[in-house]
Order: sequence, then C-alpha cells, then structure tokens
Amino acid sequence: MRSTLAGPRVLLRRLREVMAEPINAQERLDKIVVLIAANVVAEVCSVYILRADGVLELYATEGLNRDAVHKTSLKVGEGLVGLIAADARPLNLPNAQAHPAFAYRPETGEEAYNSFLGVPILRAGRTLGVLVVQNQSHRTYFEDEVEALQTTAMVIAEMVAAGELEAIVQQGTKLDLSRPMLFQGVALADGVGLGHVVLHEPRVIVTNLIAEDSSAELERLERSINRLRLSLDDLLASGDFAQHGEHRDVLEAYRMFAHDRGWIRKIEEAINNGLTAEAAVEKVQSDTRARMMRQTDPYLRERLHDLDDLAHRLIRELMGRQHGPLDESLPQDAIIVARNMGAAELLDYGRDRIRAVVLEEGGPTSHVTIVARALGIASVGLVENIVSLAESGDAIIVDGENGQVHLRPAADIENAYAEKVRFRARRQAQYRRLRNKPSVSRDGVEMALQLNAGLLVDLPAVSESGASGVGLFRTELQFMVASSFPRMSEQKSYYEQVLDAAGGRPVTFRTLDIGGDKVLPYLRAIQEENPAMGWRAIRFGLDRPGILRTQIRALLHAAAGRELKIMFPMVSEVSEFHAAKEVVKRELAHLRRHNHPTPERLQLGVMIEVPSLLYQLDELFQAVDFASVGSNDLFQFFNAVDRGNTRVAARFDPMSVGFLRALRAISERARAYGTPVTLCGEIAGRPLEAMALAAIGYRGLSMSASALGPVKAMIRALDVGRLSARLLPRLDQESGLVDPRGFLSSFAEDNDIPL
Repeated sequence: MRSTLAGPRVLLRRLREVMAEPINAQERLDKIVVLIAANVVAEVCSVYILRADGVLELYATEGLNRDAVHKTSLKVGEGLVGLIAADARPLNLPNAQAHPAFAYRPETGEEAYNSFLGVPILRAGRTLGVLVVQNQSHRTYFEDEVEALQTTAMVIAEMVAAGELEAIVQQGTKLDLSRPMLFQGVALADGVGLGHVVLHEPRVIVTNLIAEDSSAELERLERSINRLRLSLDDLLASGDFAQHGEHRDVLEAYRMFAHDRGWIRKIEEAINNGLTAEAAVEKVQSDTRARMMRQTDPYLRERLHDLDDLAHRLIRELMGRQHGPLDESLPQDAIIVARNMGAAELLDYGRDRIRAVVLEEGGPTSHVTIVARALGIASVGLVENIVSLAESGDAIIVDGENGQVHLRPAADIENAYAEKVRFRARRQAQYRRLRNKPSVSRDGVEMALQLNAGLLVDLPAVSESGASGVGLFRTELQFMVASSFPRMSEQKSYYEQVLDAAGGRPVTFRTLDIGGDKVLPYLRAIQEENPAMGWRAIRFGLDRPGILRTQIRALLHAAAGRELKIMFPMVSEVSEFHAAKEVVKRELAHLRRHNHPTPERLQLGVMIEVPSLLYQLDELFQAVDFASVGSNDLFQFFNAVDRGNTRVAARFDPMSVGFLRALRAISERARAYGTPVTLCGEIAGRPLEAMALAAIGYRGLSMSASALGPVKAMIRALDVGRLSARLLPRLDQESGLVDPRGFLSSFAEDNDIPL
C-alpha cells in the first residue's frame, strides 16, 4: 500500500520554517527528523554525520532511543548506514534485517523495524553523512519518497557545510568536512605557500534551496539553459574554434550535455519536488558526481569534469554571477586552486596576493606553470579531486619542493611549515648578501649566472639577484597573454621596456616558440599527434615569414644604439639558422635603407635542443655568434621521454652518463671554436646539476631568480678543477660511471659544498 506522503514541496516549506527559527543546531536537527518522519509517514527518522575519523555518528533520531544520540556509531562500510556512505547511493529495503550488511546496535532499539530507506547526505559529490527512515511493516519505499529524502538531505548538507554542527561536535572529534587531507601531486614550481583556498572557478554557494513557485523556477531554468546553449553555439561558430582541436572538443562536449534531455529532465523533476532551479542543478550534479567519482574508466572521469563545469556555468547563469572571484574577495594569502587555468588568467590575479597555485591538471611544461615559475609562485599539479574537496577559505599549505598539498592542515603541520618558510627566508637573506659578490669558484673559475625571463615583472629580479643578464627571454609569453596578435609597434615598445629594465645587462631574446602545444588563442590551431616535435618554433617562423619578420623588425628597432642578442629555437639543421639569418639581414637592410637607427652590436645564435645538432656542432659553431643549450627539450628528445608524462618522466636522470657526455661534447666543441655557450634549462638552477655542468666545461648558466642564490653559493665553495679531474675520467671509462648523482653528492658532502 502506498504511503500518504505529504509531498516534497510541503516538506520543504516546513523545513524552511524550521531553518529560520532562532534555535541551536541540536534542536534544529531534532525538529528536522520529527518533521521528516511525519511527512514520510515513517516511524523512525535518523541522521548520521560523518566524522573525520571515518565514523558515522548518530546526531539525531525520531523513533529510536534518543539516549543513543552521539553514542551510536558505525564505520564507513559497516552496516547499512556505512554501506550507503561508502557507495554514495540510496538503499531501499523491505526487510533490512535480512540484508547481509545489517549491523544491530542494541542501544538504539531498532530491532522492531523492518523496512529501511537511507540516502547519502551529499555536497559536491562528497558524502557528509546518511539520512535514514524506517517502518515496522515490510514495504518498499516509492520513488517520490526517495526523492523527498534526497532533497531533504541537501538541507542537512548545507547545515554541515555552513559549520552549524560544529557547536555540537563531541569533545575529541571533528567532522569529516574539516578533516585534514594530504595530497601527493607533482612539483611544478619551487617554494612553499601557506594561505587560504581561492577556487579559480568558485562553486556558487546555493543558499536559496526551497522554491516559492515551481512554475517560475522551471521558466528560469529554461531561459538560463537557452542562454547557455546560445553562448556555446556562438563560441563554436567563432573563428577561434572553427577548426578541430582541444578547445573545440571541450565545447562540443559541453554542448552535448547542454542539449541532453535526460540531464535536464532530472533537474526539472527536482524543481517539481520543491527546489529552486539552482538548487536542483546542484542536487542533480552532486548525485551524478557521487556515482561517477567511483568509476575507474578515465573517459567517464573526464566527462565528469565536463559535466561539472557545465553545471557550474548553469548555476552562475541562474544566479547572475560572473566567472572567477571578485578582486575585493581575494585574501592577502591566496592559494589559487583550479582544475586548470591559462597563463593570462593567473596574471589577472596580481602577484602580490598569491602565495601558491594548485592544479588538478597542469604539468611542468604547461603555460601557467612557466608563468608561475617566472613569478616565483610555488605550484603543484596533478592533484586529484582538489577542486571538489576544497572549500573557499580553507587553510592550505602548498609544498612546491616535493609536490605535497596539505588541505586543512593540523596545527603541528602548520607550525612545521611556518618554520620551514622562516628557514627559507633566512637562506634567501643569506643569498641576497651574495648578490654583489662575484660568481667565482675557489680555484678562480668565473661563472656567468643569468636569469630566464618572459615578462616585464621578471626584470627587477635581474638587479635584485645580482644576475649578469638575461640568458633566455621567452618572447612568446607576451603573445600568449594578449587577446590579439601584438602589432609591430606594440612589440617594439615592449622590447624597449625589457632592455631598459635590464639596466645595460645583456638580454638574449628567443624568437617565438609557438605552434605545437603552445597555441595562441587568436591563431588557428593545427591538430598534431605529437605537437612537441611538430610545427613549432623556427619551423613555424620560417613557414610564416610575415610573423618572424615583424618580430625581428620590432627587436631591431627596440635595440637601436644598443647590443642585441637574438636566438632561434628548435633548430635541427644548420641550414635553418642560415635561413633565419637571411631574414634578419633583410630587415636590417630595410632599416638602414630608410635611415632608421640600428643596434650597435648584433649577435645571432641558436638554442641547441634537438639531438640532430649534436652531429653538426662543427658547422654550427662556425656559423653562430653564440649558442644556448635548452636542456629541457634536449633531454626529452635525447631519451624519448615526455617530461609532462608522470609515468615516464621520473625514469630518466639528466645526470646520467649518456646525457652528461652529450652536454660535454657541446661545451668542448664550442670552446674549440671560441663560441660562447650557455645552458638555460631546469638543471642549470639546481646546485648539484650546476656543479656537474661547471665540471664538464660550462661557464654560463641561466635559471630562475630563486635558484640563482643557491647556485652562486655552491660555485663559491667549489673547486672546479678538482671536480673536473675526478669526474671527467669517470665519464670516459668504457664501463661508465654507474651513479653520477651519487658521486656528485658525495663530493659535495666531502668538500662542504652547500646544495
């Protein structure tokens, strides 16, 4: 026989009245269970809340023994209540005691009840507790009763999220929502950041859950979905997404979901049960997320991200909210937490308030990582589900050294990291005292330490760190953060500012390294199976000479009367350098023909990052004025290992015998031809690796500003000749040096060299 359910809308209306009463949390929960029991015609209604220790504690009941409140508990996975929490799915049983997971708790007095309906209390797909109703009769609860209970569970979830239940937490326990969590990700940018979570695309907190007029809510939903569909259609029809590519694929997935009748029908059903349109979207998405998070299929997990983003867009559309946080809401110690973000989006926040960045996606070579590293912002990537598990304002610690993220850290962890930050600050103060001291080894070997840069904001670090110049200026970052292709006059003005900010120190400008995975938003993307080895850098520039010529002309204009160093990336044949040199010669002739001032001194070089150049070193060093080793890409191509792939990136060591031999061959041939060579990859900024580079002949290194102090301290304590005498014969041995890294570490320890 069907129960006399009063209806979800009636229940929600009464719940709203209870939520508005000026009573404490326990009284409110007690009234809620009485109200639910009456409306679902159940003899028992109970609320279990998940604690930080993985235990579900009985917080309120109507029908069971009230003395059991805050005394009865079950672990996640234990009993029917624990099973619901583990699976995040409703459980509807006509004879609960016959179920193999049934666990009897004598203090509750529940043995008299047979039928059982329990639903998880969910928020953003995360289980916060379980809501249960029971009856003596053997019956199966109807779908509208299940729906009513799920809708009511949302109200309780918001009570938990708002911190209202903290007042009645038993001494010595914590709620799961405040549980400290440790995530292991991948270190992207060095540093330690302590602060509070700022969600890059923050979930809009839905506070108005209960609808006054369901018809009006359905109309609001329809209008918002239509606006959402139109915005996606407009984006897909625009020139930016006219071709196939990653951005278009994402938008196509969004459009597919936005037109999915099953998804929309579930939202409409939730509205008909008494929820506002935005609360209905949140409920449906939370239910979907709870199910899909337990899938192991990576394709389904990826679709969950798409559906999450679309649901958040729809909620913002319904509530009239803009994307991203408001500037005035940004705390002084902001830690940006995002699924992923672009370089321009990070720059929009302003450097002075950001302590760190945490990404669910993102790798060492992603654009946002490059910018974060340039700005000295600690960053960690590949942190699974951090966006769902973090709340805006949560305390968080980001360790960019070992890739760990501590969410809601315990006091002892926070104190330990605060001391670590103070220690790092003391070390940085020591390094600053070295700023004006020469970068010369104990045996008199001078090392030119320069900075890698790509933005004007990087340039003050040149003088602050005592760098001898800029060994690599990535010109593409200016293009990546612009909304349209910068005109020649804009580029000229920008390069003039860079040279001015360098204060007379040399700056090596690398021409545009775009194409492949570095897609400018205003250029048509080309789909490639292996973009890192595709149509990029000098290949792109020579095939699109108008773009290369414009940049060269802007650089020549900007450096009028000054020294200019231009470096071409991704050169794999010496003939490519000669072709690029011809472009420069033509632009130089054009300026002279029109009586424009030209650079006082012009030097042209290449970045050695393609292994084929290792077999053209004699021809190369006769042709170029200088060279830089791009060890990041050279190492990647040398070992056929994708640095962004965490499965294989750690399998190979840049301090391996093979790679050290290749690097030594470059430095030896450069010295034979009197051609200056600098190394500007990641290994230049690590003291142990920099020690090896000095030993095999490098006299110029370029690195991030934060790395310069530690490397200089190492060099000033190093006897380069002594290390070379011990290391080079071992590299020449037929059997090779089994563990170069171990050898270097032992040498440093034996000779008191700081690493």
